[in-house]
Amino acid sequence: RMDLVESGGGSVQAGGSLRLSCAAPGLSYVGYCMAWFRQVSGKEREGLAAITTQVGTGRPIGTESYADPVQGRFTISRDNAQNTLTLQMNNLIPEDPAMYSCAGAARRDCLQHIMSSKYNIWGQGTQVTVST
Repeated sequence: RMDLVESGGGSVQAGGSLRLSCAAPGLSYVGYCMAWFRQVSGKEREGLAAITTQVGTGRPIGTESYADPVQGRFTISRDNAQNTLTLQMNNLIPEDPAMYSCAGAARRDCLQHIMSSKYNIWGQGTQVTVST
């Protein structure tokens, strides 16, 4: 499904910051987790960050998980009332340019190993570029 809408992509200089947003218009529930992924042409989709949004994952709601390449630089958050997801990206580096997508997961293990196969609700993505 493609029921999510990303925004906030653009171009930023290396070392700069960017904030991505994801909205779920018409949806009140998107699964046990929401997450951010990125993909570069010719490479596999990479899970970046996930956050639990419902009970049943074995962790409290709001528990976050990050992939090593972005841990300490990226922060995921969600506003349940507005049903939006945010990815705050700081200290962007030349390896970060990609198409960034948000997703929702119907699987309870969505916080463990952020894999695209665990997520079933997607957005179309927003492009991020980094200038050096």
